[in-house]
Amino acid sequence: MSEGATPDNRQAVGEQARTRLPPAAQGDWSPASTRADPIALLEQQSASRVPELVAIRHGRMMVSLGTYFRGAALAMAADLAATPVTGINVQLGGDAHLSNFGLYASPERDLLFDMNDFDETLPGPWEWDLKRLAASIVIAGRVRGFATEKTKHAAHAAVRSYRERMHAFAAMSAMDVYYSRVDAVAVTEFVDKRARAQLEATVKAARHHDAIHDIPKLTRVVDGRLRLVDQPPTVYHPAWSDTSIPVDALSAYSKTMEDDRRALLDRFEFVDAAVKVVGVGSVGLYAFVALFVERGTDHPLFLQVKEAQASVLERFLRRSAYPNHGERVVVGQRRLQAASDIFLGWVSGRAGRHFYVRQLQDQKGSATLDTMTFEDLLAWGEVCGWALARGHARTGEPASIAAYLGEDDAMDRAIGRFAVAYADQTERDYEAFLAAIRDGRLPAQEGA
Repeated sequence: MSEGATPDNRQAVGEQARTRLPPAAQGDWSPASTRADPIALLEQQSASRVPELVAIRHGRMMVSLGTYFRGAALAMAADLAATPVTGINVQLGGDAHLSNFGLYASPERDLLFDMNDFDETLPGPWEWDLKRLAASIVIAGRVRGFATEKTKHAAHAAVRSYRERMHAFAAMSAMDVYYSRVDAVAVTEFVDKRARAQLEATVKAARHHDAIHDIPKLTRVVDGRLRLVDQPPTVYHPAWSDTSIPVDALSAYSKTMEDDRRALLDRFEFVDAAVKVVGVGSVGLYAFVALFVERGTDHPLFLQVKEAQASVLERFLRRSAYPNHGERVVVGQRRLQAASDIFLGWVSGRAGRHFYVRQLQDQKGSATLDTMTFEDLLAWGEVCGWALARGHARTGEPASIAAYLGEDDAMDRAIGRFAVAYADQTERDYEAFLAAIRDGRLPAQEGA
């Protein structure tokens, strides 16, 4: 503990921030007169991406208001940078929308609920993550056709969950906060009975979603050995495919792992690698699936090797302290998650590109937004608020954040107002995005 960092001092930091920037003011948002054109921001991002994949990215973004929002993290970061902040920093997830939370297996094979995407992670104002989460809830509700008051209520509930959990973490020791986790059993018990059916279905699906599950979808047997199957345009062997490249990179990657996990990886033999396009916002960055088999058993292991560029937040906050953005992602993930993938690591690739590595699927489960009832949305948002608070409490000062949030619902209501206003802006941006595609300004491949 740093000199003077007593519980009273940490609480005073939050109280002073609350006086300087009252929670009610967090709900005031309108586009600045100097607001960057979100279409121009997408074009800027496209310049550093794989050209033939940019149209797929835009095609996925145009599916709905929700998928557009997922791909527009840079635009929202620019908008948040124009707002006043509390000055209390944490390790941000950086892209804390609903679909970036879900279930996954811990090294002990327990199912945990947590953030699961860290491409944009960076230290910054805790409220930025909370605002992106709340906005994603309102947008998801609009996509499902729920009334505005209902979607705002769901955003309120998520912020309330965050606030109440943060107060609980503020009363705990640092060790207890560090060891805390949100597991599938606790989540099922926490949610309203009306929302348990979808959650239980998600848990069941996650338990069966592993490497064995992916064999029929991703591989075929060629000359007695498993090989990855091309499924263009989203799974394919690139023209420059060379097995020496991943083999050479494997040595450097393994050095970023702990010794026991490196020894485990040594039991597997690399057999194939292919490009596998994943996600929405990250489409256009190089992403590979690497297939390994255990020596002597041919049991498969799928690793995802995903390119990491500078976080969208770096334009507006401090640059990353890490020279490799794959390392930035890995460090952020390890700080925020209760438990992380045993194969998590990073490596530098061709032409100086940065990558991080993890298992492709390890009992992962996420929300099915297209079929959510209002009760499902409400419950999922509350659990996301809980998990977000745990990550922020682990990487920041929970006593300061809790003191700022206070015991009343001022912050709940303010962030709800912000979320509705930002959803309105996102609708306008989405229409402009679709117009840019129709006019030929942006390429788009539908159905990819």
